[in-house]
Amino acid sequence: MLSVHLICVGKLKEKFYLAACAEYQKRLGAYCKLELTELPEERLPQNPSRAQIDAALEREAADIRGKIPPNSCLVALCVEGKPHSSQELARLVRSWQDSAARHLVFVIGGSFGLAESLKKEAKVRLSMSPMTFPHHLARVMVLEQIYRAFKINEGSSYHK
Repeated sequence: MLSVHLICVGKLKEKFYLAACAEYQKRLGAYCKLELTELPEERLPQNPSRAQIDAALEREAADIRGKIPPNSCLVALCVEGKPHSSQELARLVRSWQDSAARHLVFVIGGSFGLAESLKKEAKVRLSMSPMTFPHHLARVMVLEQIYRAFKINEGSSYHK
């Protein structure tokens, strides 16, 4: 069974996000071993400089790297990533299942995104949309899309 890790910067607090994530975590249990890791977002001053933001992102990246298991396929969610349809994501998940990758790791940054160095290490840079979403909502969307990918791959009617 494929191991899927979702590493997120920032803690969910809103009950509606927590409930949605819990629902997809439950559903995904039939298809993969899911692990969700929340890491704290670095504190920054009210109006941080670009250098302060970049330094904070590098510290977050170091924390993220410490949570990525060996033999992982890293997917970085970032605005400049490539958008994929649900069917394309399902094909990617299938190919990763068939490869030597033991772990599929999706990384969602905090409000300032991910460090450039971490994005360069990713096998895939994935964009959910050209629109901007709160990173907490992105977590729900990624979980749903991973679930949808498994359902597509099994030929289920979930995806129409």
